[in-house]
Amino acid sequence: MTHRISALISVCGVLTGLLLLTAAVRDYLSGASAVWIAAGALILLVTSCTLARDVRRLRTGAAS
Repeated sequence: MTHRISALISVCGVLTGLLLLTAAVRDYLSGASAVWIAAGALILLVTSCTLARDVRRLRTGAAS
């Protein structure tokens, strides 16, 4: 059950990362610094890796 909750939290993190990245792109198009795009992309990458780890953990736990 704990692994499922962790995967659900990771999905929420990926969605939040996507929202942050889209907001950074919109701000960049209106004149903000490109550093925000890099930060948003990095956050999205980290949360995606965490989600992949949690999904792998769920799959191996179900097979055992």
